[in-house]
Amino acid sequence: MADYTFYTNPMSRGQIVRWALHEAGAGYEQVLVDWKDKPQAFLAANPMGKVPTIVHHAEEGDRVVTEAAAICLYLAEMHPEAGLLPNDAETADYYRWTLFAAGPIEQSITSRALKFEPRPEQEMLAGWGSFERTIDAIDAKLEGAVWICGERFTMADVYVGSSIDWGMTFGIIPPRPALVAYAERCQSRPAYKAAKAIDGKLIEEMKK
Repeated sequence: MADYTFYTNPMSRGQIVRWALHEAGAGYEQVLVDWKDKPQAFLAANPMGKVPTIVHHAEEGDRVVTEAAAICLYLAEMHPEAGLLPNDAETADYYRWTLFAAGPIEQSITSRALKFEPRPEQEMLAGWGSFERTIDAIDAKLEGAVWICGERFTMADVYVGSSIDWGMTFGIIPPRPALVAYAERCQSRPAYKAAKAIDGKLIEEMKK
């Protein structure tokens, strides 16, 4: 049995976790989830019925992890040999910007795509404030930077990079030079290419 069971759909945030699995060098068995016919084992693991979900078949028993950001961080912890964890000096940026992507970036992209952005007087109630402030913040972070934690790629880049890649692919995040350059560095990673090739093939098969 593989170390992980990976419940996913190629047209989902499961793409983030597949990239993370490949970066971590984790052995996994994928289970493709049909939106209209979700496996009972999947629903037992995650009653929300949302992908991605992983089940880690650890020695002491199965562990279920949901939410793409949490899965990414968990995989980095479980596979320290992959070198994806931060050192002490990198830890603040590692957690800050991973969760910034999971919160403000995710929410600002979604709200803009669904056209229900808060009015200026409502921004204090919104966790991301406004789309413009969110994009300005991550753009400023990446201006002149190589990776989120500095000169070294970490698991934070899988999640942040996926968020920026996703937002620009759908034309929501503007193609500012620093963001484009960062996305291109992420796209050049062998693990990114391998993971995207798998999901790309699955998407093509679904269209037939």
